[in-house]
Parts: sequence; C-alpha cells; structure tokens
Amino acid sequence: MITISLCMIVKNEEAVLARVLESVTGIVDEIIITDTGSTDRTVEIAKAFGARVEPFKWVDDFAAARNYSFSKAASDYIMWLDADDYLKPKDIAIIQQLKRTIDPSICRVTMPYVLSRNAQGEVLTSLRRNRIVRRDCGFEWIGAVHEYLNAYGTYLDSEAEVQHDKDKAYTDRNLRIYRSRQEKGEAFNIRDLYYFANELKDHGVYDEAAAHYETMLRTGEGWVEDNIQACLKLSTCYESLGQPELRVQTALRALTYDKPRPEICCSIGNALFDAGSYSTAAYWYELATTIEAPSTMGMSDRAASTWYPHLQLCLCYDRLGQHVKAHEHNEEALKLFPGHSSMLHNRKYFQDAHGLEPLH
Repeated sequence: MITISLCMIVKNEEAVLARVLESVTGIVDEIIITDTGSTDRTVEIAKAFGARVEPFKWVDDFAAARNYSFSKAASDYIMWLDADDYLKPKDIAIIQQLKRTIDPSICRVTMPYVLSRNAQGEVLTSLRRNRIVRRDCGFEWIGAVHEYLNAYGTYLDSEAEVQHDKDKAYTDRNLRIYRSRQEKGEAFNIRDLYYFANELKDHGVYDEAAAHYETMLRTGEGWVEDNIQACLKLSTCYESLGQPELRVQTALRALTYDKPRPEICCSIGNALFDAGSYSTAAYWYELATTIEAPSTMGMSDRAASTWYPHLQLCLCYDRLGQHVKAHEHNEEALKLFPGHSSMLHNRKYFQDAHGLEPLH
C-alpha cells in the first residue's frame, strides 16, 4: 500500500480547517500544514489533528508557498487540498481502494473538483485537477496567483471528488497582487493574462478585462480550455459594456478552438436572445440539448448541458408565440432541476394563461 502526505497552505482558517482534516482521516499518512501567518486558532487546530505545522513568510506568491509545503513531504505520494475543501465518505472509500491498488508507475492522479451544486446536490460546475502526485517526480507549482501544479506523465483519472465550499468573503487580494506585479513592470505570460483578466472582470473592470482577454487570445499560445473560457468571458464583458455585436462575435469565436459544446452554444444563444433573435437563439439552445459535454481538465458547467438550455428554449418559444412548445421545454427543465423558482413560475403562467397542465 502506498503512503500519502497531505500538504496544505493556510492562513486564519479556524472556521473550516477541522472539517477538511477530519474528512481525510484514514487516507493520509502525514499532514503538513504550511501556515502563512495565522492569528487565530488555525495552528492549534492543525496540531490537534497531528499535523506538522511549517511556518512560511508570505511573499505574495502562492506557488512558492505550495512548493515549500511539498518540500516537507516524506510519503510516496503527495495530495493537496485547500482549507475550504473536503472529501465525502464515498470519495474516501475510492481513495482507500486506490492506495491498495494503484500501479506505482502512475505519476499523477486527477480528481474532479466540485465548485458548486444546486439545492438538490447535483453538480453544477467542476473541473479536473492533478490532485495526488508521486513525490519522487519532483513536480512543482507555477504561478504567483491562480497557481497550477505542473504535473505530467502517466496518470489515473479517479472519480473521487473533492468538494469546494468557500466560506470567506470574496476579496481583491489576487487583483492587488496582479496590480503590484503590473506596476513593477513584470512581464505577464499567457496564463497571467487570462487570470488577470478574470480578476478584472470579477471586479467589474470590464474594459480592461476585455483588453487582456483580447491580448491573450491574439497570441495564439493559450491552452485550448482557457481560450474557450476567455471567449465566453469576453463575450460577457462586451455585454456589460453595451456592445451586443461584439458579444455575439466573441461567443462565436469560441468555435474556432473546438467543435460546439453546450457552454458555447448557450453563450451564443444568450447573446442572440438578448438581441431579440429568438428563432436563431433557439437553434443554439436546441443544439446544446443534443451534444455531449466533453471530458476535459477544464471547467465544466453542467447546467449548460442539462436544464438551462431547456429553460431558455421555453423563453424563446414563448416569445415566438409557440406556447405549447415553450411549455414542453419548461417541463423538461423542471424534470432536470425540480423546484427551480423560475420554472415553477413559468408552469403557473402556462396553466393560467394558456390552460396547459403540468406534464409530470
């Protein structure tokens, strides 16, 4: 059986640290907590779970902190988690089995990272991350902000999920780090341009975000998954900037990187719907319901391939006067997302205004 070191970087995580450490009990052989300056009970809680706490002076560089944490590991493999992550019992069982059966030639294990769920517990957004890596491969983290583990070689795609449940208020910390680097005249690589643009977009600085997305895409050097997401996010920037034509064009631009995906189709449909082109928008939403979402290491929005396009088709067909068809799509959306308030409102509307009864 292989051994696993859990490596984490933390600061002031007393509210959630016990949850994540308790969730990995029985699957990790040592816990290394790299603390970057906690002033609460974080260190006390970590030690209560038998963790070895390694202080690290924060230098505005997440990769530096993670690499320091990895350097302290002694087990066969290293697993990383954040304080607001945790594992469920079903996923613990998968990892326990993996420890007994993994081929020692495997360099890295990927696992789904669940970022959000609906009220029914169904996954809405997720992505795969290199989660467990062989220590003697010497893989390193890269990137001061939105760092990534530069792991490669033989891999195993595990179905054990890591749950992410962020409890802290969203801050401008990452944006401030990027701004500081910008002011120092540091050159941004492709990944920096993409994530800097994301931070700007999330803080409502749409014009500057759009400029960085455009710069990143024009290089032609980005990872295909980032390129697609950059197009979709750039499209929403143009929406906020009141530029509907650029919004449509940029959503369509995502098709230059891959065949149609549900997320791309919905983004195009959204732009056309808001422009009043309901029939054309319906074409793209219909397509989203018929194509399968690809299996990638990139972000996956399950809503785009399940209930969301049906809800939008309901709106399209209602505006086109095709109320029966609109009603059918609303009912299909409700099957996929029972209890959704907008769909329940639509159901009542179709019943009261058009005499159409629920189909299930």
